[in-house]
Amino acid sequence: MRLALYQPDIPQNTGAALRLSACFNVPVDIIEPCGFPLDDKRLRRSVMDYGGSCVLQKHTSWEAFLAQFRANGPQRLILLSTAAAEPYADFAFQASDTLLLGRESAGVPAHVHAAADARVRIPMAAGMRSLNVAMAGAIVLAEALRQQQVFAGRSVL
Repeated sequence: MRLALYQPDIPQNTGAALRLSACFNVPVDIIEPCGFPLDDKRLRRSVMDYGGSCVLQKHTSWEAFLAQFRANGPQRLILLSTAAAEPYADFAFQASDTLLLGRESAGVPAHVHAAADARVRIPMAAGMRSLNVAMAGAIVLAEALRQQQVFAGRSVL
């Protein structure tokens, strides 16, 4: 299981996602360009001392990420999207899945949406537009890991 961030533009959310990945022992892919320098002090503040425990791979572009992703063998790219029809809790996640989070300001463009193998959404109350991207990632990642029984009988991953 992996977490991928498509051109993140808020350092605090990226930091929160990196901290999440460290705590759940899940590698992160950052697809550039980012809307901030990856050494931003706001990023360091939100990731705190968890940064050293995070397995992070940077990709210079969507095309570079996708080429490496497809070259790594059978795996699925699962996009978290408010436009998706399938609720995340009804989706059958696999251990080799990569969960893709869009930009906080704009989601992902149509060609990225089309490249995903599946799309899931988090049901929300009527009239609500979206959750914070790091929070959405945490909700879906926790369910995906639960389905893989990563948490079963463990106090430590």
